[in-house]
This record gives sequence, C-alpha cells and structure tokens, in this order.
Amino acid sequence: MGMTRFSGQHVRGMLVVASLMGVLFPVISQAKSAYFLYQLPDGSRMITDRPVTDKKYTLVRSSNQVSGLGRQAANKYNHQRVAKIDDYESLIRRASDRYGVDIALVKAVIHTESHFNPDATSRKGASGLMQLMPETAAKYGIRDLYNPKQNIEGGVRHLRYLLGKYRNNLKNAIAAYNAGEMAVKKYDGIPPYPETQKYVSSVLKYHGFYSAWN
Repeated sequence: MGMTRFSGQHVRGMLVVASLMGVLFPVISQAKSAYFLYQLPDGSRMITDRPVTDKKYTLVRSSNQVSGLGRQAANKYNHQRVAKIDDYESLIRRASDRYGVDIALVKAVIHTESHFNPDATSRKGASGLMQLMPETAAKYGIRDLYNPKQNIEGGVRHLRYLLGKYRNNLKNAIAAYNAGEMAVKKYDGIPPYPETQKYVSSVLKYHGFYSAWN
C-alpha cells in the first residue's frame, strides 16, 4: 500500500482543493472505498488502496475493509464444499420470477458452477455462485461479484438473455453460458470442447433433478 508524507501546510491546501472538487464534481462511489480488488488481463488479481483508471484492470470488488479480499483474490474453487441450497432459495426464486427463467435451471447452473459456494473463484477469474466473469457482471451493472444477491441477479439476467438469443434452445444457451456465444456460433451448436460438453451434460442432469424437486 502506498504512503506519502506531506507537510501540514500542504495537507491544508489539499483539503481546500478536495473541498472545491467535492462541490464541482460528483463523488463516485468507488472513491468512498478504502480497498479495491482488480482483475488483470491475464486473469490474475491484485488488491490496492487506490482506484485504478487503466481500462485493462477490471474492478471485481471494492470495500472499506481489507478483510476477505485476500481470500477472494487467491481462493480457488472448492468442489468439496457442501451445497447449502436453502441459504439462497429466496434469492434464486425472486430473480427467477423477475426474469422469467426456470428456477430449476438456475439451481442447476449454480450447482454445476460453484456447488453453491459464494466465494468460488476459478483460475480464469469467474467469481461467485454463478461464476460470473467481470465483463459479464459489468454488462448487467453488477459491482460486487461475491455478493450472492448481485451475483444471482447478474447470472439469471444473463441466462434470460441467452435463452432469448437461442430461442429457448436449452443446450445452446447452456453451452454459451460456459464457452461463450462466439464458440456456439462457430460450431452452430455445442462446441466440441470436452469441458463444455461435460458442463452441458451436468447442467441438464441437475436441471432434471431440481425440476422434480421443485
């Protein structure tokens, strides 16, 4: 964390300038936070005590406390964590109802993506319950990828978009959620990637399970 010393006169001058800026310019919410977690282009992450304006750095989370940011910057996905579906039932149901997405599908995606672990972080930088990439989260105005409510909101909205794009073709929508729209377009369907094919199979399996459960 950077620290620079200033004289008392210099500090007073800075306070005056800061006060004037507060009158002339709206204070952005980012500046109110003390710590920032950014994702770099290569998927790695860093924590800093000041905002970064370089567009190559994607803000993942900002907080007034550094506690917890280190875990979210370094933790990898834990497949062994026991799913706690009940903890997020109401959030999932509200988002599913709001955007008209089958609740069983949302649960199936969450189960496959993170096993209902809100702190899950992949090597590529996907985060939270529905493993949103920072770019996808930004598309839907999601600022905190590790906030379950925001993460589910963004994930369900993205599913709604994909289902609309592929005219409710479930397999293509699921494949695009995992591999991206360009991959689905390139192969005119599920890409021949082992990871994506396994992913689609897993989501469909859990979709059947949650459909019967609900």
